[in-house]
Amino acid sequence: MLNNKGFDLWADDYDKSVGLSDEDGTYPFAGYKDALNIIYNSVLARHGKAVLDIGFGTGTLTSKLYEKGYHIYGQDFSKRMIELAYEKMPNAKLFQGDFSVGLVSELSKNRYDAIIATYSLHHLTDIQKIDFLNMLIPLLSDEGCIYIGDIAFKTRKDMELCKMQMGNEWDDDEIYFVFNELKNYFPKLEFEQVSYCAGVLYLKS
Repeated sequence: MLNNKGFDLWADDYDKSVGLSDEDGTYPFAGYKDALNIIYNSVLARHGKAVLDIGFGTGTLTSKLYEKGYHIYGQDFSKRMIELAYEKMPNAKLFQGDFSVGLVSELSKNRYDAIIATYSLHHLTDIQKIDFLNMLIPLLSDEGCIYIGDIAFKTRKDMELCKMQMGNEWDDDEIYFVFNELKNYFPKLEFEQVSYCAGVLYLKS
């Protein structure tokens, strides 16, 4: 797993390397752009302009919402990623912090119409994911929704099949989403498979 120093080093080439993997249809980023497009259009279709992005990276998704007049808040643990995101979103409210230990206090005081996490929460264990989502739900506005775009599978059997097919390319340091297991804790959770290794999860307030 990359630490914040690793992400700082990767930051300048992040968008390019992800894009190449997506275009080739290769693990782990096959379906990346489709997942982001689904979330982008879903946020645009809903009311409200306050958006929190967890692990926003270079601001690939939220910069597009920023251009549409959305109020962007975010947390990332890479200083360099934040610098690059600020170039795209100079008036956004972005904070450095490790979300595996929670949100920075400044972000916990607000309510959001959309909370977004794209390819970031797979750094949390299954238990941490549950705890983190339970912490985020009270931060949603009355009609708010959490959107998670990530490496995700409907069942653990689907994930194990993908793991077997990927062989040595599979990253054992990352903990991917298994929808039907997470739904036991969040009955309102919905799921849309985007590629053989990507999906979008929706959790409304």
